Amino acid sequence: MKKLILLLLLAAFASLAAQAATPPTSGLGLRADNPHKWYRPTHLQLQTGGGLGMVAGGAGYDLDKKKSLELDILVGYVPKYYGGSTLSLASAKAMYSPWRVPISEKIELLPLTAGLYFSYTHGTINDELPGQYSADYYWFSTDTRYGPLLGSRLTFLGPPIKATGQPRKISAYYELGSNDLYIISYVQNTKALSIGDILTLALGVKVDF
Repeated sequence: MKKLILLLLLAAFASLAAQAATPPTSGLGLRADNPHKWYRPTHLQLQTGGGLGMVAGGAGYDLDKKKSLELDILVGYVPKYYGGSTLSLASAKAMYSPWRVPISEKIELLPLTAGLYFSYTHGTINDELPGQYSADYYWFSTDTRYGPLLGSRLTFLGPPIKATGQPRKISAYYELGSNDLYIISYVQNTKALSIGDILTLALGVKVDF
């Protein structure tokens, strides 16, 4: 059931992305500034950390013409050696970048990226050993997490993409994040935990195509 719910949520995210990314310019499912099909992602990305897997990769969509709002769908992996059991994660991130600061002709800085994420993890205790714990043994979900993200991005502008005429972008980014469980734990234990204890760090690369 949880897998079904996750798939429905991801499908809803993708549907919203499609509607936002497709202006009514033609009957062929094409964008005025991008002749690709509406369902084709606008960028690929790869990251490590951030609570979304030791390694996570996926694709995303620009949700507005200014490319300030993005939706990313990622699949992550944690080996058994590091996670106690092999973990696979499916995640969705919505990120907003209000400013772009040109550094040079080929480099621009996005000083602030902010957003939210949702993730589902397969391979937790309840997944590995069904029925070992009663449904109310944990007061929190062991496999779903959501929380805020805050970071920055440095973008390198490459040769133009033939299909769109827009420069190809290769970006390096970092994101600091937390999740519902960490935040609740901090609120309940402010004397024992610091802000640093509840933060996660992600480092990644994003490529437009």
